[in-house]
Amino acid sequence: MTEATPKSPPRIVVVAGATGIGKTARAIELAQKVGGEIVNADSMQIYRHMDIGTAKPTADELGRVPHHLIDIVDPDDHFDAARYYKVARAVVGDLLKRNVVPFVVGGTGFYIKALLYGLFEARPSDPVVRQKLRAQAAAEGNAAMHAHLAAQDPQTAGRLHPNDSFRVVRALEVIAITGAPLSELHHRHGFSDAPYNACMIGLDMPRAQLYDRINRRVDLMIAQGLQAEVTRLLDQGYDAGLKSMQSIGYRHMIAYLTGRLDWSEMMRTLKRDTRRYAKRQYTWMRRMAGLNWLRADQPDKLLAATVSFLEKQR
Repeated sequence: MTEATPKSPPRIVVVAGATGIGKTARAIELAQKVGGEIVNADSMQIYRHMDIGTAKPTADELGRVPHHLIDIVDPDDHFDAARYYKVARAVVGDLLKRNVVPFVVGGTGFYIKALLYGLFEARPSDPVVRQKLRAQAAAEGNAAMHAHLAAQDPQTAGRLHPNDSFRVVRALEVIAITGAPLSELHHRHGFSDAPYNACMIGLDMPRAQLYDRINRRVDLMIAQGLQAEVTRLLDQGYDAGLKSMQSIGYRHMIAYLTGRLDWSEMMRTLKRDTRRYAKRQYTWMRRMAGLNWLRADQPDKLLAATVSFLEKQR
């Protein structure tokens, strides 16, 4: 009696890359040609009412290919990689049951990694520790808290912006509760839960070209009404200190609206910080095993790589 051939893991396609590189447009083209659907892996596009600053797909783009995990929570809802892991795996599982190819698309590398390989089991949060750290952050400022983290966990600090106070405080909380750096806990886990066979595409382009696209994209966001969008969010009662409101674009516009920056300085720092964010995304994703880097301006090669992968799985 012959042994049954082990069933290969289900196939999915990942399209990752830096902000402004054109992930949405390329992924829609690919998904249309192979009958796929898009699963968002951008940590900001999950929020309702935050459209311009997050560069969500347009109504036309949403109509061309079904999208999932966009506009699923309010700006004051808590959402992290653990929650993304649960909802994204459920969506991907449903698509696979329907024999639809999931295209996981976004620039939040940790979300993609969580979906593909699972999450380590961290100890529960400690409200007392967290409150103490938040009070310390309020007294000392974001830069000081980031410096504290860099001294204890330089690897995690290296991937977090000093203004990302939510994640900086969380990383310090993990150290206080577990006695181990977050990066060490990640290493121990190994992210070995891998239920999918993934075609991992990283979109690339010359850095100068990307930075020019980013600068023009910021100008477009302003023309589309980013100031009005942020004003509306504040008028709706969403606090400027929320994790969502402290993201790139929103915190810059809030600084302008509250008089902490003039218009020219707001625009300068917004473009600068967006470019820096793209650089950090590249650095983070370069460490992702299996990511196949292809030029974003060569759609034929992107399609060939996708079709070749899918055909091999049949």
